Amino acid sequence: MLSKKTKYGLKAMTYLARQENNEPVQIGVISKSENISQKFLESILLTLRKNGFLGSKKGKGGGYYLLKDPKDIKMSAVMRILEGPIAMVPCVSLNFYETCDDCPDENACAVHNLMIEVRDSTLNIFNNRSLADLI
Repeated sequence: MLSKKTKYGLKAMTYLARQENNEPVQIGVISKSENISQKFLESILLTLRKNGFLGSKKGKGGGYYLLKDPKDIKMSAVMRILEGPIAMVPCVSLNFYETCDDCPDENACAVHNLMIEVRDSTLNIFNNRSLADLI
């Protein structure tokens, strides 16, 4: 299930992507427009800024803005930053792999094999969608 953090992060980034000339937007404006708690949104936007998706400007006319063109922001990258691993189980994760304690043989595990298919399908969608596709 998608966390509220990720859902709100996507909504905020989509809002910013719709701005003409990539003008900075105050957090209160995004919060009100997207019906997101300002305090929670601050944390999300800070995470996105620290990971190179957003820039911020202080003072009058300040706010948050996208650092990249929306077509260059892949959903797989955003999802990994906000949601964590894309795989549903750690034994099939490409970036966060861990063995399962209860599984003696991954290659013979029906759950493992199914989850590889789920991961690959999900990753295919996220890799082939950008922020531009959401707007």
